[in-house]
Amino acid sequence: MANFSDIKKGLSSIEALERELNLKQLQINRLLGITQAINNNMPADGLYDMYKSFLGWELGVKKMALFVREDDEGWRCAGSIGIKDELLQLDIGPLLPQYTRLKSVEGAEHPLLKEFDIVIPVQHKDRAIAYVFIGGFREEDDMYGKVQFITAITNVIAVAIENKRLFKRQLEQERLKREVELAGEMQRMLIPKGLPQNAHYDLAGVYRPQIGVGGDYFDYMEFDDGKLVFCIGDISGKGVAAALLMANFQANFHTLIAKREALDDFIHDLNRTVNRVTDGDKFITFFIAEYDPATRTLQYVNAGHNPPLLVSDDQCLLLNKGCTILGSFKTLPQVEIGRVHIDGHASIFAYTDGLTDIKDPSGRFLDEQMLHLYVRENYLKLPVEFNLGLVEQIERFKGSQNYPDDFTILTCRIFG
Repeated sequence: MANFSDIKKGLSSIEALERELNLKQLQINRLLGITQAINNNMPADGLYDMYKSFLGWELGVKKMALFVREDDEGWRCAGSIGIKDELLQLDIGPLLPQYTRLKSVEGAEHPLLKEFDIVIPVQHKDRAIAYVFIGGFREEDDMYGKVQFITAITNVIAVAIENKRLFKRQLEQERLKREVELAGEMQRMLIPKGLPQNAHYDLAGVYRPQIGVGGDYFDYMEFDDGKLVFCIGDISGKGVAAALLMANFQANFHTLIAKREALDDFIHDLNRTVNRVTDGDKFITFFIAEYDPATRTLQYVNAGHNPPLLVSDDQCLLLNKGCTILGSFKTLPQVEIGRVHIDGHASIFAYTDGLTDIKDPSGRFLDEQMLHLYVRENYLKLPVEFNLGLVEQIERFKGSQNYPDDFTILTCRIFG
């Protein structure tokens, strides 16, 4: 028959087992609470607080620091237990990649890492998204059981936070995509939808922004005295910033060209405007021409732009006279007006440098010689047909390669 001492030990063991079962039940309840909080889309800070409380109260962790990925390169401490703030300010980012699995950090030289016993990395899609450092284990602790539970709960929290971050980034990307689409729609409203066609001249253009918006620009203006002004430009930079500057440039072009000044005076005024708007941080390459059907004279200024090619029945010219780029200097040192008399049929082919940035699959560039050869062989075609043929040739040349930049083509056919 069992004596009183044995009974007392048995009761004590039962009580210990009940306490352990109650503790496990509390841990499971807290884990379910965290899972419910994730399902209810609790903010990240709230999840970190629950995680910290769970490790500190339910698991009795004495020292802890959780580092999570803040962006593609940086890490931050999202929660800690028993660690001084000055230690948490130390950068351990460069040391983290060496920890690819659960590992002891005993013997580490870094002041912060000396506080801990182990590190548990969390991977998501073969990419580290969190590291939790744990320390302060006691001899009587069930270290294996605690580490297993900490690993499980850390994975749940870290993956949930990472999914939140990725979802937020996806929303931002979708918002930016929509903004770019709207900017593209607004920009296309600034590009002429139809170009003039009459008995004296015929114009056609191709506008291909790389990402929906860009810094390329072309325009025209017809005047009551029969003269035609047309232009093409390329604003430094890409994307929305270049598109905004292009919109500003378009407004200034229409305001200044309406004053009917000489081309050199117009270019000086335009340069001052661009420089004032950009404070010299951006520049524009620009070509503008004025054609008078009555005298069959073409005047032009090339401001650092790829020289357009003029091909006629009896001549082939690069239109390269003018000045430097617009916007970089408050005052242009000089502006030279080019003048050409056109007899018979002629075509003027203007383009932006995105065209000559195109490569074929072997890495060979679409160079100016190839473009000039096409112009000389096809200059008698109407501009729409001319441009379609050129785009088809470009597509064959580049094959499966992507367009590396915006490109624009403006073709003017002058009838004899």
